[in-house]
Formats: sequence, C-alpha cells, structure tokens
Amino acid sequence: MDYHVKDLSLAEKGVLRIEWAEKEMPVLRQIRKRFEKEKPLKGVKIAACLHVTTETANLMITLKAGGADVYLTASNPLSTQDDVAAALVKEFDIPVFAIHGEDRDTYYQHLYAVLDKEPNITMDDGGDLISTLHKEKQNLLDNVFGGTEETTTGVIRFKAMEKDGVLKFPVIAVNDAYTKHLFDNRYGTGQSTIDGILRATNRLLAGSVFVIAGYGWCGRGVAMRAAGMGAEVIVTEVDPLKALEARMDGFRVMPMIEAAKIGDFFVTVTGNINVIDKHHFEVMKDGAIVANSGHFDVEINIKALEELSVSQRDIRENVREYRLPDGRNIYLLAEGRLVNLAAAEGHPASVMDMSFANQALSAEYIYKNHDSLKPKVYKVPDELDFEVARLKLNAMGIQIDQLTEEQKEYLSSWEHGT
Repeated sequence: MDYHVKDLSLAEKGVLRIEWAEKEMPVLRQIRKRFEKEKPLKGVKIAACLHVTTETANLMITLKAGGADVYLTASNPLSTQDDVAAALVKEFDIPVFAIHGEDRDTYYQHLYAVLDKEPNITMDDGGDLISTLHKEKQNLLDNVFGGTEETTTGVIRFKAMEKDGVLKFPVIAVNDAYTKHLFDNRYGTGQSTIDGILRATNRLLAGSVFVIAGYGWCGRGVAMRAAGMGAEVIVTEVDPLKALEARMDGFRVMPMIEAAKIGDFFVTVTGNINVIDKHHFEVMKDGAIVANSGHFDVEINIKALEELSVSQRDIRENVREYRLPDGRNIYLLAEGRLVNLAAAEGHPASVMDMSFANQALSAEYIYKNHDSLKPKVYKVPDELDFEVARLKLNAMGIQIDQLTEEQKEYLSSWEHGT
C-alpha cells in the first residue's frame, strides 16, 4: 500500500485513541451500520484533505465500510496526529499521506499523492484539494463526480470559483449545514480554541481582556467560553449586523486598533488576511498573546511581526516570543495556525460526529445524484441535515413532538386569519 506517515509503530496508541473518540460519535456509528449493509459507495474513490485526527479516522472508517476506496491527506501541517495516521494505515488499511509538522513542499506532495489516485469524490477542509485539482491536475477533472467542503474559508473560495465560472464540478457546502456550523463552529471552536490557548500558555483567563476578531459562529463560540471563564471580552468586526449582535450579547465592540492597546489575549476567527497587522503590534501591551483559530495562517501578519522584532525565541512549546525594539514582548501561538488543532486536539468527538455525519451522507448524495448536479456550490439538502439531527436525538434518547394533520394544514394555509 502506498502511504507516507511518520512511524507505523505508533499505530497501537492511535487505535486506542480512535476507539475513545468513537464512543462519542453515535451518529456516525448509526450511519456506518447502514453503510456496512448497503455499501452505497461501492467502487467510489474518495480523496480527503482533512485534519488527520481521531474523529477524521472514524469518518474514513465509515466511508470504507460503505464500499469506498479512501485516501487521506492533511489539511494543515500542524494538525496531523501521527499515531492516528499510523493506525489508519496499519490497522485499517487506509492510505494516509500526512506527517505532523511537514514543510510546505511535503504538504503539496501529499496533496498530489491523493489526487493521483484519480478520485471520484473529494473532501476538503479549507479548499486546497479542489484548488490544486483545478490549477495543476486538470486532466483528472473528468473523473470527479463532486466534492464536499468542511469550512467557511473553503466555501468562500468555491463560491468565488463558481462566480468566475471556473468551478468544474458540484461542491456541497457541508459547513453550511445547520447541524455543522451551529455545533462545530460555536460549541466546537469555542471550547477547543480556549483549550489550545490554555495548553500553550497555562495563563489565567479570569480578569483578562480577551479580544476576538470576527463574530461569526466561531467568534460567538469563543466569546461565550472566554466570558464563561471570567475574561472581559471585546469583539472587533467589519459587519454592522454582527457588531450589533455582539454588543447586544453583552460584549464591548470597537476597532482593532483600539482593542490592540488594551488586550491581553487576541484570537482571530474571520477567514480574512492581516486582521492583526503591523500597526496593531506597534500599540500592543508587553506580554500580549496572539492566536488564530481561522483556517489559514494569514489572519495574523507574521511577516510584519518578524520585521518589527529585534529577536525571537521559542519560550514554550507552541509559544514564540517576539521582542520589539522598546523591550515589549509579543507572544504568537502555534505559528499563527489553527491554535485549537496545533496546540490541542481540535473539536470534541461529539461535535465532529455531526460534521462528519454530514460529510458521509453528502458523499452518498453526490454519488447518487451527480448526473443531475451542476458545477456550483450547493447547501446540504435539508433532508440530510434533518436526518443528522434525528440520529443525534435518537442517540441522546430524546423524543420530540410531531405535527398533527390539523397543524400541518394550518401552517400550509393562507386562509386562516385571526
């Protein structure tokens, strides 16, 4: 089997961790049970560019149970868990091309490796797989039925491709499923971002000023958790509606240049470039801690910080100190990459359970319907979103009411008045 991982001897540890995650992924277990019987993906080649974690491993195992040939590479050089990669190769016969800390050249070699398997379906987390396919592997496009995308960042990229008329196959925006973005982005990113910051720094949040750039679902989640740990939360935004919502939720709102002067912790979750820039670093307090929880390492202008500094050193694991000419120190976490995955373990399994259930069902949907789908970005069909929610409630032992025929008629009629 063709693969490239750090060390197969790590597999035993990886198997145990995959099993531990599976215990909190009941939705995916229910889907896997059906997949094992029906084999809805039999003969389909799936190339996945996702964070190589225990939760992703359970998705790969589920897709393989459905009959698919699965090939996995990492969507971030610092998010790969080497023991999980080894376990997938050695114990589950799933080819993986990912090594924690790999350089940029190796990262793209791994992308090419899974694309060279001539996939029928792609799974992306950030959009690198589909972008590379369109730019450098166009000869393989005819093999592709469609793809899925896990993140806001990737969906933005593919909608831009659709607008420019260059997207060559349908993409389902898994990120936009209600059971994904509500739970994954708010509860998952909220908890795991704080987890990553605490593991990296061991600093107390209570009594600190915690600045969050962006008040989308991820920003809402981080704000909720930071406030819950006693921090004073400040939100910076460019969207007046989101800024208003943040204020009505009880948080201070101001421009980043003002927040930069008083913040102790900074987290970017916007999906945009240079959200924290040179002029912000110039006014930050001594000891300011800066982290990113958006997909790419572009939200913090690291080059500007390097140019401003007179010296740099790694003072702790995942903490780099930048000393400025006036003696102030600014601390960058996890190289400006996803702090929740680079410095911690990413989202809890129970959150990723719903995200990856959407991935599995969307792959099945693409295979069954690709002949009628156009090269555009689609939302996850409501019936799939509802099915994930139903399976989750079933796993939690929760029952809900059903509309009566009378109620259905009332809701569908315009004739009933006051």
